[in-house]
Amino acid sequence: MAKKVNISELVLRDAHQSLHATRMTTADMLPIAEKLDKIGYWAVEAWGGATYDSCIRFLNEDPWERLRKLHAAMPNSKIMMLLRGQNLLGYRHYADDVVDKFVETAAKNGIDVFRIFDACNDPRNLERAAKAAKKTGKHVQMAISYATTPFHTKEIYADLAKRYSEFGADSICIKDMSGLLKPFEAYDLVKAIKNKVDIPVEIHSHATTGLSVATLLKASEAGADILDTAISSMAMGTSHSPTETIVEMLKGTEYDTGLDVKALLEIAAYFREVRKHYSSLESKFLGADTRILVSQVPGGMLSNLEGQLKEQGASDKIDDVLKEIPLVQKDVGYVPLVTPTSQIVGTQAVFNVLFGRYKTLTQEFRDLLVGRYGKLPADPNADLVKQALTQNNMTAPVTGRPADEIKPEWDKMVAEAKEKGGDGSDEDVLTYAMFPKVAENFFKTRKNGPVKAEEKFMAKAAPAAGATSGSYTISVNGTPYNVTANGSNITVNGVAYDVQFGAAGSAPAAAAAPVVTGGADVLAPVAGTLLRYEVAEGADVTKGQTVMTVESMKMELPIPAPESGKIHFIAATGSKVTAQQVVAKLGGVVSAAPVAAPAAQPAAAPAAATPSAPTGGKAVPAPVAGTLLRYEVAEGAAVKADTVIMTIESMKMELPIPAGAAGSVHFLAATGSKVTAQQALAEIK
Repeated sequence: MAKKVNISELVLRDAHQSLHATRMTTADMLPIAEKLDKIGYWAVEAWGGATYDSCIRFLNEDPWERLRKLHAAMPNSKIMMLLRGQNLLGYRHYADDVVDKFVETAAKNGIDVFRIFDACNDPRNLERAAKAAKKTGKHVQMAISYATTPFHTKEIYADLAKRYSEFGADSICIKDMSGLLKPFEAYDLVKAIKNKVDIPVEIHSHATTGLSVATLLKASEAGADILDTAISSMAMGTSHSPTETIVEMLKGTEYDTGLDVKALLEIAAYFREVRKHYSSLESKFLGADTRILVSQVPGGMLSNLEGQLKEQGASDKIDDVLKEIPLVQKDVGYVPLVTPTSQIVGTQAVFNVLFGRYKTLTQEFRDLLVGRYGKLPADPNADLVKQALTQNNMTAPVTGRPADEIKPEWDKMVAEAKEKGGDGSDEDVLTYAMFPKVAENFFKTRKNGPVKAEEKFMAKAAPAAGATSGSYTISVNGTPYNVTANGSNITVNGVAYDVQFGAAGSAPAAAAAPVVTGGADVLAPVAGTLLRYEVAEGADVTKGQTVMTVESMKMELPIPAPESGKIHFIAATGSKVTAQQVVAKLGGVVSAAPVAAPAAQPAAAPAAATPSAPTGGKAVPAPVAGTLLRYEVAEGAAVKADTVIMTIESMKMELPIPAGAAGSVHFLAATGSKVTAQQALAEIK
């Protein structure tokens, strides 16, 4: 008896999440939706994961509107979403009432299949979301986060599948985020699970390591019912096996998918053109990267990891980070690397490489160690647990279900979302609940409509030498910027600037920050956003005490006092900071009004000096068009060649600008003004 193998298509979610940092717009999805709908896929994965975050953070799109449009455009296809159990789509656990409301709302807006997983494979973190999904009458697929460690065995995974079936799972997914599942191991694993449960098994395996096509074949032979693939023009590299390849591989066998390759080729041709819209975002991991067999970095994390290292000015450290990741993973009980643990472990590995092993622990890493994300597969490093407990002011790890410690929070979210600009709908409340810091800005800018991918993300060739206008791509510290110039009209990554050459704009005056003479510097360890003060202004603190928290790479990083003394804050909460920027002082003499205490509004930065005409010194040019965010030294300050004297913001990235020569600084542009590439911003005399 023939056993048909079904296919789930990933092009609308995991393919572009893995290849292009989740930037595909709805406008690039809808024209092909009708053809996708006619193929006969088991499901089309189109929502969840990082798509929700990227919609509001980068694309100015409402993710709920995307879901409704895709549901309307593909009435014959089941739309699948990826749901992180009690984490939903965020980076923390939510109260049960928020989990219930999210699942109910997602089903109402068009989700047909809920693929639910937990990074720790802790069934307690999945049960509530699974029950909520069952209530909607939709298909509930529960996923096993796959990892290859001394702890994980096929027997453990099979027992987990049995536990999930007892929750009422309609199918089981083996979720291989990093391409670690080897062909013969896949065969044995599917057999082991099939011996425990009598429900369909789906295989999700990234192509990162080059194993995936063979793995899908052996899984089919073992009885796998559904395979995850991506259309060929959005496949391989950190993405997935090509849909057409798998269809042809199984054609004429007992596992024949029955899908029409000619129709698939039409879809492939469409996405081949669409992919060009995101050329500036292409991950350099386009072939098989066998380093991942050791580091176990998920496909979707690789492109983000590259960007995060660029932000810290450490692009050359990626090999060191990939070597560090498995060591960190072992120290947190061999936790599988999937969102959010991949981000938590990856970021901690970055900090270990930059600052020394475990010299600094992120808040999320501490929470993972002490059980706030769930029970870890194996025992974590005991010394690190003690360190995390001390820094969290805890006496013992969490042993129960983490969500049991969270009080109902839906009503609170409703009130806060409305206050921050939401429209009062359940969808807007959930958007705020998932990403409160991003949602507030999205609510303000939503009326402007979505970005255009071909304008914002497509790399363009540089103009001919001597050209005064044109479209081209420049790279700053490895980050691409798409620039269109026409006289004084400059567009950078889709953002238009009116530039008056040779003239500097004026910046509004701001309140003075404190001036502290003497004292010990408290430095920001990394670039990021100064999130909050942990003590009051003027408080007496002890060496090692956490005095501030910075957000970097989506993680919270505590800033400890380098010595004991009275704290005086220099940088305001909410402000962008660069690595090694002085953000506070310990001791010293305050000669101006101090910034507000933690509960108060953040103080503004010092007023910028009024720029004047050049005086013949060595010019300091802007490396890229953008906004002159702040001066890092005072007007007239004596600097060295490598001293950072100002910071530009461009495409939400901060670019530090060094002096380039020793001497005294004279600024030629005002903070807050728009600047063009190569515009003289200062001179060194």
